[in-house]
Amino acid sequence: MIEIKKSDERFLTRLDWLESYHSFSFGSHYDPKQTNFGPLLVINDDTVQPAAGFGTHGHSDMEIVTYVLEGVLEHKDSTGGIGLIHAGEVQRMSAGTGIRHSEYNHSQTEPVHFLQIWFVPNEKNLKAGYEQKQFSIEDRLNGLLPIATGESKVDTSGVAVHQDVTMYVSRLESGKTLSHLAEDTRGLYLYVIAGDLTANSHAVSRGDSVKVFGKEMLELTASSDAEFVLFDVPLK
Repeated sequence: MIEIKKSDERFLTRLDWLESYHSFSFGSHYDPKQTNFGPLLVINDDTVQPAAGFGTHGHSDMEIVTYVLEGVLEHKDSTGGIGLIHAGEVQRMSAGTGIRHSEYNHSQTEPVHFLQIWFVPNEKNLKAGYEQKQFSIEDRLNGLLPIATGESKVDTSGVAVHQDVTMYVSRLESGKTLSHLAEDTRGLYLYVIAGDLTANSHAVSRGDSVKVFGKEMLELTASSDAEFVLFDVPLK
């Protein structure tokens, strides 16, 4: 079974420094039918204006994956860590027993565009920590590149997430096709970052999402050059 959600069905938070589209319930935005997809709890598509950002705030018992699309994001945390996440880089923060951090646009002149994804971890009270990796456009061209994977997965090229999930990214050139199978007890969640695709004959574009339930093959063809993320998650 396939379920399509169009971009204008997302929640929106718009401030003078932030434009944030929420694919699931987030903050004051709530829909009981859009709270999660298995352990996938949050997909926020954020654009932050120059020299602005999220002030120091806390998290616990959450796996937070940040994938920068354009610009440079700066983070600081309560352990004394400080660093930059560039376009094409992914960072995993395990909030675990508790951590406080801030996220700011490192540029004084250009916006930063990134996805922030939250997963419920497979156990509580993990030790807080970070991991970060860089990937090139060629790494994800016309294929599925795993950039965040559960620790039990064979492919460890991505950052390690404390949950049985895989997060893939792809840049699919116009006319190219790829596919991925959803297993019986798992689901696939596609989020379109840019461009146009057909997903099992359904037309989707920037900001649209696709849920795939049950044992079904998801076939994707790019109608124009497209970028997307694909999550493979347990549903039982």
